[in-house]
Amino acid sequence: MNLTASIVVYKNNLPILENTINSCLKSYHDIHLYVIDNSPEDHARVLCKDSRISYIFNGRNLGFGAAHNIALREVLYTSKYHIVVNPDVYFNKEVIPEMHKFMETNPDIGLSMPKVLYPNGALQHLCKLLPKPHNLIYRRFLSFYRAFEKYDHLYEMRFTGYDQVMDVPFLSGCFMFLRTAALKNTGLFDEKIFLYTEDIDLSRRIHRSYRTVFFPEVSIYHYHEKGSYKKIHLLLYNIQSAVNYFNKWGWFIDKERDEINKKILVNYLANGRF
Repeated sequence: MNLTASIVVYKNNLPILENTINSCLKSYHDIHLYVIDNSPEDHARVLCKDSRISYIFNGRNLGFGAAHNIALREVLYTSKYHIVVNPDVYFNKEVIPEMHKFMETNPDIGLSMPKVLYPNGALQHLCKLLPKPHNLIYRRFLSFYRAFEKYDHLYEMRFTGYDQVMDVPFLSGCFMFLRTAALKNTGLFDEKIFLYTEDIDLSRRIHRSYRTVFFPEVSIYHYHEKGSYKKIHLLLYNIQSAVNYFNKWGWFIDKERDEINKKILVNYLANGRF
């Protein structure tokens, strides 16, 4: 296999999930798709009749990263590329072929992400610097204060315009186009992180040895419902994952983070984009 993908499901809206599955299958004929179901019941099985789909029912919620790792362990030595896809995204058929071509012509890239839009066409700012604790605190609890907008503007790299191919240390887990050779060197998702910061952790580890790149030549659509703003148990997962992430990498003292972020900012300052 040259290309595989995985979708982790947990009580998802079936019509939206079906659109995600169809987007993958129609975009790349030779893809093999893993649907990893963490739901208590296997309602999603009905959507997985295509021979290019492997449906794996866990019957319990293993978490985002741990569930994707089930597929990644199966394909790590048989597939050249693997795509981590959220169950609430959809896209046109040119997306995967164009990203595949981009990765083929840039072997130093370990991870790439397309432009991500809301269904209404508005841009989602999912290119980010590596976070400091205050970035996540302000975004989750103090976003209504306009005084803190400058922190988001910098953290989300809005100064770049999102109109160019660019190196980014933290790319969102909603659509991660991964080179499996990079995963062999850096490892898979950290299963100690149940939900929310596992994409920061993986993106950061890949960024150490490979380029992690935003590719805006193609776009996907992402509902991005921000569940932790609506449900208390998801908020608690969010807080715990942030604690796990900062315990692992450092809270206020993290020299590697500071060096990576500084390098990114200096690069754009030198190019007159900041």
